[in-house]
Amino acid sequence: MAADLAPDSAEETKRAARIGVVTISDRASAGLYEDQSGPAIIAYLEKVLTSPFQVVRKIIPDGFESVRDCIIDLADAEHCDLVLTTGGTGPAPRDLTPEATEAAAPRVLPGFGELMRKVSLEQVPTAILSRQIAAHRGPCLVINLPGKPASIELCLDAVFPAVPYCLDLIGAATLETDATVLKSFRPKA
Repeated sequence: MAADLAPDSAEETKRAARIGVVTISDRASAGLYEDQSGPAIIAYLEKVLTSPFQVVRKIIPDGFESVRDCIIDLADAEHCDLVLTTGGTGPAPRDLTPEATEAAAPRVLPGFGELMRKVSLEQVPTAILSRQIAAHRGPCLVINLPGKPASIELCLDAVFPAVPYCLDLIGAATLETDATVLKSFRPKA
């Protein structure tokens, strides 16, 4: 349910979340192939979220500076509450997404990466090569996802139940999920 309108002023805390979706790929950023990972993330968000949100979409090349600078821009200038990256988490020399994420968002939340690797390892043995992390820069949560659309959904299904509450804790916009599709968890007050 992507929204382009401002939220109702009576519910300022229920404003539309701004979600950065970043595909990190030398080939996709050069136009050598059509990105499928970014659209897979957006489709996932449209499937599970019931609260309004706006997507800020980027396709950038691999590399430390490009990823770090994009995350900082999305958090500080674009005021994103959540940034979901795809690509650049393997062991190849230009796969520097985790290092760049940590440079831009120094408060690492290791449980996200641990759980994504765990569920991925149940599918393929090469998941052990994945180095994705999650961290936050002020009120912006950043989660690194793998590059394949099927792996993106698998990983988001695993970690997304904790995302709305994490956003609450860091002072970001409120996200609500469709409990019939994906039940998020918030402790009872």
